[in-house]
Amino acid sequence: MDAIIRNFPHRPEPQAKSADTSAFLDRPVTDRPSREEAEAAVRTLLRWAGDDPDREGLRDTPARVVKAYQELFSGYDRCPADELGRTFEEVAGFDDMVLLKDISFHSHCEHHMVPIIGKAHVAYLPNGKVVGLSKIARVVDIFARRLQTQESMTAQIATVIQEILKPRGVAVMIEAEHLCMSMRGIQKQGSTTITTTFTGAFKEQPEEQVRFMTMVRDPRKG
Repeated sequence: MDAIIRNFPHRPEPQAKSADTSAFLDRPVTDRPSREEAEAAVRTLLRWAGDDPDREGLRDTPARVVKAYQELFSGYDRCPADELGRTFEEVAGFDDMVLLKDISFHSHCEHHMVPIIGKAHVAYLPNGKVVGLSKIARVVDIFARRLQTQESMTAQIATVIQEILKPRGVAVMIEAEHLCMSMRGIQKQGSTTITTTFTGAFKEQPEEQVRFMTMVRDPRKG
């Protein structure tokens, strides 16, 4: 069962800063708790869950959790705009769609801090320059490695690509399973949420949306 959610945020004027602008201009937070404070918080959660943080199996768990969090939430230490800074203008006149399909990612729901597992499809229409393909995947990874809602992540990816590369349009689709739905609450395993965001030509020209969706869904046209 697919729950389809479409999000079409208002596209800001070129010189204006939208609410999403801070999502890719932010730099790392500097007033974080110490590692010792973070480990103490994990110990408190272990006790609250009903276990003994001093037993052998859990003795090193606080340190392991803090180390894991550094990796899982490393997106807060990276600026996606920086990843898109280097572009290539020698494109031999190429101005058609560039599509990266099936970019796998894992994130965490900001409401329950439970994993979101899925894949992203990202396309843009170049406007005289292109960016290295790995940079698009890194942008997805940076936003994924933050506490997220799928709707926000979809819009953030589209916004930063539009603002930094200034292509003729951007299309983003994310398909993901939310473990906060399958592990707790309604407990519906296997349900998938789909979100899309379109800017520029993809938003204004329905045929470009159709072409994007066709290329995403049809492996022969990917």
